[in-house]
Formats: sequence, C-alpha cells, structure tokens
Amino acid sequence: MNLNLTGHHLEITPALRDYVKNKLERITNHFEQVIDVKVTLSVEKLKHKVEATLHVPGSDLHAECSDDNMYSAIDLLADKLDRQILKHKEKHGDHHRANGALKHQTPES
Repeated sequence: MNLNLTGHHLEITPALRDYVKNKLERITNHFEQVIDVKVTLSVEKLKHKVEATLHVPGSDLHAECSDDNMYSAIDLLADKLDRQILKHKEKHGDHHRANGALKHQTPES
C-alpha cells in the first residue's frame, strides 16, 4: 500500500504521519488489495479536515471528515473507510456457489 500524505495550510509532523499510517493499517487487515491511499490534511479556520481516496481494484473509495481536533478527525475517517471497504469487499466477493448449484449435484433416482 502506497501512502501519499499531503498537508494544506498544515505541516505534516512525524507524529501525524505515524498516526495516519497506524489507523490505515486496520483497513489492510480487512482488505489486502489496496493499491494506494491519498490523504489530505487541512485546516480551515477552526476546523480540521481530513480527506482520503483509496484506490482498490475495480473502484476508488473516497471519504472526508472534519472535527475540532485533527486526531479525532483521523479516527472518524478511519471508521468511515473501514465501513466502506467492508461493503466493497462484500459487494465484489464471489457470489457463486461451488457445490450448491444444481449443475454440480448428482441426479438421484
């Protein structure tokens, strides 16, 4: 997973970088096929805003959160992305039954 972290009106400190990296590792526990993640941290007056775009095979997932504290905004963003990745995994999973289909059953006489 490639992590691209940028700051808008904000300097990215090593503590923020590590915090974002640790929170996004939870997503890779659920879905290992994340190609890259683009995260933008910004400050607009008193609101701290975090946006992220995950590039996964088949689609891109986007989420954004804002809060009074940057760390709590990152927490909210990680929760949103976690829900989205679980939904994406469920939607694009294999829905075919291997041995439950009629064509795989032997006829009984």
